[in-house]
Order: sequence, then structure tokens, then C-alpha cells
Amino acid sequence: MRVTQGMIQQNSLRYIGSSYAKLDKLQSQVSSGKKISKASDDPIVAMKSLKYNTQLSQVKQYQSNASQAFTWLENTETNITEGIDIMSKVRELAVQAKNNTNGKSELQAIGVEVKQLKEQLLSIANTQVNGRYIFNGTNSDTPPVVDNGDGTYTISDTDDVTVNVTSNLTLKVNSDPKSAFGGTSESGQNVFEMLDSFQKALNSGSLEDMDSVLDNIDQFSDGMSAERSDLGARYNRLELINTRLASQEETATKVLSDNEDVELEEIITEFIAQQSVHRASLAVNAQIVQPTLIDFLK
Repeated sequence: MRVTQGMIQQNSLRYIGSSYAKLDKLQSQVSSGKKISKASDDPIVAMKSLKYNTQLSQVKQYQSNASQAFTWLENTETNITEGIDIMSKVRELAVQAKNNTNGKSELQAIGVEVKQLKEQLLSIANTQVNGRYIFNGTNSDTPPVVDNGDGTYTISDTDDVTVNVTSNLTLKVNSDPKSAFGGTSESGQNVFEMLDSFQKALNSGSLEDMDSVLDNIDQFSDGMSAERSDLGARYNRLELINTRLASQEETATKVLSDNEDVELEEIITEFIAQQSVHRASLAVNAQIVQPTLIDFLK
């Protein structure tokens, strides 16, 4: 087969174009740190990246859910702890009121304190976080405890708030208001009604069966403490789950990096080598491919 000058030129241009394409790919890898810039560069790598990115996104979503669960549990536990502290103060006042040396004015002064503590406990029960009532379950747009104005208080029946923290696990993050504030006494009163009755008795100066009052206070305090313990157990479990999610995120990130990322040292070395080859190719072709007939005749 006769090799013509045109054939040499075409082959030279094709090889130079191929060299430019290699340089462009290597330059893109050096700049981005990634093996591919589009799926057609390596469909297998692209397919794996899609799978690994999906896994990583799921883990990050579960971590975000866990963060919300932590916020809910922490706020709930903090408020129940404050409620327990209030009941402790109420008990101290009840013991003080039980002293027979108190006159009517002293009892009324204690009644004022009990009223303030009752209102503070009501405020705690109707706590809002980010505009949501944390003690009213899924019905978080309305307060869980309503003062009926006649010495009775209505506490809502609620549905649990659950959060997906793994692909096959949901965790309850709220506290039922009736459990959170001690349920009901043997007489059927909730804690707010009991405090209201105690306050009125103090104001009237007619205290009867203070032992029963103290028993009720202890019962409500015990109920709150039990609910706080349950919250603590759920919080501890969530911490374990969050630790596992952090480990899963680290693993997923490494697998994704191994699939997508280039070894910069290798790519830079290859890029420099390809540059040398490209320059040599240009130099040789400048001698082989004569630009004019005169140069060819020389």
C-alpha cells in the first residue's frame, strides 16, 4: 500500500487529537479529584456512585431525624425535671402548712406560693418548642392542658410521635401529658386539680387530712420521675443508634470516595508523562509533516 503525505498528515492529526483528549481527561481528573465527570466516562463507576450516594443520603437523613429526636427528648426531659422540682417545693410548703402553729395569714401566704407553682407547672405542661406543644403528641398545634376555670383541668389524650431513626426502627420521642404529670390521684384529680384544691384550702384556712395531700403529692412526683426514667432510657438508646449511624456514614463516605475519587499523585504523574509524550509527538510531526512543497523538496 502506498503511503502518501496526506495519509501521514491524517494519522498525525488523529494521534495528536487522541493525545489532546487524554490530556483533557487527565486535566479534568486533576481539577475535580474525580474519576469521571459524566456517566459515559465509566458507566460502572457511575452506577456504583449512584448506589453509594443513595445509601449515604439515607444515613444522613436518619442522622437528621435522630437530631430532631434528641431535641424533642431533651426538651421533654428538662421540663419534666422542672415539674418534679415544683412538686418538691409544693411538698415543702405542704409540710410547712401542716404545722399547727400557722395562722390564717400564714396559710394564705402559702396558698399564694402554691398558686404560683401551679401556674408554673401549667406553663411547663403547655411548653412550646418551635411553635409545637411538646406534650400533646401528634396534635401539637393545641395545648395539652386546658384550665376550665372552675377548678378542673382537661388533659388531652394524645397519639405518640415517632421518628424513623433507621430503616427498620421508629422511636417514640414524646411524653404523654397524663404520664408526664403523674396521672390521677385516688380521688380522680389530676395534679393541677389537686394543687387547685390545696390552694383553696390554704386560702380558706381550713386544712383537713394533710396526710392525704402529702400522699397525693408523692404519687404525682413518683409518676413524673417514672416518666423521666423512661425518657432517659429512650435517650440512651438513641445515643447508641446515633453512634451506629455515625459509623455507617463514615463507611459509606469511604466506599463512595474509593469508587469516585482519584489518587492525585498517580494522576498528576500520568498527566506530566502524557504532556511529555504530547510535546514529543508535536515535535516529531513538525518534522514529518511538511507545510509546503518547497519544504518537502528540501
